[in-house]
Amino acid sequence: MTYSYIKQLRCPKCEATYKPNEVHHLCQCGSPLLVDYDLEAVKSVWNKEELALRPANLWRYHEVLPVTNEENVVTLGEGMTPLIPMKKLGEKLGIPHLHMKDEGLVPTGSFKARGAAVGVSKAKELGVKSLAMPTNGNAGAAWSLYASRAGIESYIVMPQDAPSITRKECAIAGANLYLVNGLISDAGKMVGKLVQEEGFYDSSTLKEPYRIEGKKTMGYEILEQFNWEVPDVILYPTGGGVGIIGIYKAIVELQQLGWVEQGKFPRLVAVQAEGCAPIVKAWQEGKKESEFWEESETMAFGINVPKAIGDFLVLEAIYETNGCAIAVSDQDIQRKQALVAQNEGMFICPEGAATFTAARKLREEGWIQEDERVVCLNTGQGIKYPESVYVDVPLLQRGDNISIKL
Repeated sequence: MTYSYIKQLRCPKCEATYKPNEVHHLCQCGSPLLVDYDLEAVKSVWNKEELALRPANLWRYHEVLPVTNEENVVTLGEGMTPLIPMKKLGEKLGIPHLHMKDEGLVPTGSFKARGAAVGVSKAKELGVKSLAMPTNGNAGAAWSLYASRAGIESYIVMPQDAPSITRKECAIAGANLYLVNGLISDAGKMVGKLVQEEGFYDSSTLKEPYRIEGKKTMGYEILEQFNWEVPDVILYPTGGGVGIIGIYKAIVELQQLGWVEQGKFPRLVAVQAEGCAPIVKAWQEGKKESEFWEESETMAFGINVPKAIGDFLVLEAIYETNGCAIAVSDQDIQRKQALVAQNEGMFICPEGAATFTAARKLREEGWIQEDERVVCLNTGQGIKYPESVYVDVPLLQRGDNISIKL
């Protein structure tokens, strides 16, 4: 049985193609590369009924993933996270059909495990021995741990302000970890030099073609969990933007497979922080690419990306689905983080809370209608960001009585 129907790597800008059994990063024109599959062949061997019998992880979609030999799969059981109805919160926001895709429940505690699983698996298949990447935290943690499982050496560079827990995850995995007094863009320059001088495999966002393939499985899962019916709106916290690009790619592939209604897309929403909103500015100005966001800063550290290399693909996904881009404040993010926990019992990450803040604003503006099915992506566990919550707790002495507020 054929495990993968990968056909080629393709440049979305100049349409150049590359062989998938060789190491490639960016196209010669500087664009990220995308993976194409022989979907006509897939249609003849794959059906929804068979899919339902497969293990509940992202490798259930292996025909449209890039690893050709199952022996090269590096997995910790990632994927098939719950799609949870948010009834109480939905009533408060005026969105009765509100759902949350909870990516905090995958290994390493964030959606980055998806990209790491597929990216590291393909790197192993290509014979990679050492990889390097810049990160805001969670991606570095995920790639460090998966690389360790695969027997691949990792070099990780992250801003010194990144969450300390992710720093410790990299260290415990045995990664060669470096901190930089700057932003992820500064870390990226250092990694670029390391790749050029030492010949390491560049695992930076969209500088290898396979992270997006892991992320796109969120789109496959959401559609499967909705019984192949397309929701009206999907909100995604957007930094590098791989997730929103991947979800769009997944829906395009599912339409080509004939599994979902042709031409029907959810309106994709790129959610950013007011302190770092290059995609929002570009969308508001009707541009196809963003400008570097100077002096970016936000508590939602995972979306603190001043300039994404795949910004044109993020904007294309928004335009093609009649979606939008919206910025929210750190204060609103904190409030929604608490609101979700107090109403739904879930401690989500700041980036995930940003999507609920955006959903509220878009509902108030009438962009989201009351009867629409809306999905917010929570991309990680809140416990990975302990500094995002301030707790003022009374200290009791031995023998004290607890005062009850009536």
